[in-house]
Amino acid sequence: MAARKCLGALCAALLILSAGAHAFSAPVTLMRTPNGGIQPQAAVDNHGVLHVIYYLGDPAHGNLFYVRKKLGADAPFSHPVRVNSVADSAIALGTIRGAQMAIGKDDSIHVVWNGSEKAPKGSGGTPMLYARLASASSAFTPERSLITWAGGLDGGGSVAADPRGNVYVVWHASAPGKDEASGGVYLARSGDDGRTFARETKINTRPTGQCGCCSMRAFVDSAGTLYILYRSAGGNFDRDTTLLASRDGGASFASSMLSPWRLGACPMSSFSLAEGPGGVIGAWETADQVYRAPLSRSAVMIQAATAPAGSGKRKYPTLVSNKKGKSMLAWVEGAGWERGGALAWQVYGPAGQPEGPAGRANGVPVWSFVTAVARDDGSFLLIY
Repeated sequence: MAARKCLGALCAALLILSAGAHAFSAPVTLMRTPNGGIQPQAAVDNHGVLHVIYYLGDPAHGNLFYVRKKLGADAPFSHPVRVNSVADSAIALGTIRGAQMAIGKDDSIHVVWNGSEKAPKGSGGTPMLYARLASASSAFTPERSLITWAGGLDGGGSVAADPRGNVYVVWHASAPGKDEASGGVYLARSGDDGRTFARETKINTRPTGQCGCCSMRAFVDSAGTLYILYRSAGGNFDRDTTLLASRDGGASFASSMLSPWRLGACPMSSFSLAEGPGGVIGAWETADQVYRAPLSRSAVMIQAATAPAGSGKRKYPTLVSNKKGKSMLAWVEGAGWERGGALAWQVYGPAGQPEGPAGRANGVPVWSFVTAVARDDGSFLLIY
């Protein structure tokens, strides 16, 4: 895989789409992933600091890096810090097995990823790796696998964290020799900001199965509700977008099917969750299109999803919401195995109505996707 060269102080080329020229009420800025990386994941802490992780190296076995900067500042990103302590222990191949990141207590950074073939094998084969960066530290803790018994990992796991020191790492797996219909979703919980984790437990309350090589997404809202989106595999054909939600710190979960998809193969898809003034929104892929929908506080009643206008194969949705109640859904068009694509996006108003035309730009690299954050002024930043 040819590395992309970085340009400029931010190692990025910026494309600013003005509100006046494009009828946007919330301007959107595009930025290249720092240092020519792929598979960016970004988040902003309560102090306005932008945190980014990204992947470099061979797509089958490479490394994860972390940088940060004040959001909106002209200063460059910080010097890259490698996340994985074992060289080449991360993976980008297939797009959906890469790293995910969450900000926890005192702005600690929590990262999880599927181990590559060069990672030390854990219980049950491929490890679900975790590393943590404390706010006062300059280096991540040595990576460790959180799988103690629920092996058979394939698709990517996820991590969520809250300001109270709770960290939730989730993954799905099928036991050796078993099919996807018998697979489960598993949760490892920490109450001390990731220093220690309890033994994982199976949390899908219905026998939904799990789509083996799809990713998943976990998120904790401001009320402490834990949301998890994943793709089921009932009968190895019902590839439905499924929501698990817990209001008691992961002790119990309610399950809801959001979007059915009858398919006899794994679509290698991903999910996104975000919170704004109106509550939590979720995004997913069904039948080559991307959808978004508000999720109720009870996480049981799901309103009808809305899809952006247009057609064509769409994957890897990314959601972000700002303080004004507006949100942006971004996605990748035309991507496939060993093929990059174009990024596209749509801004929505507080009531969920599209605002302005959808935007589009070429240049998403092979095995990559987009990530997004909201600025205090209501505008959005897309990193690709």
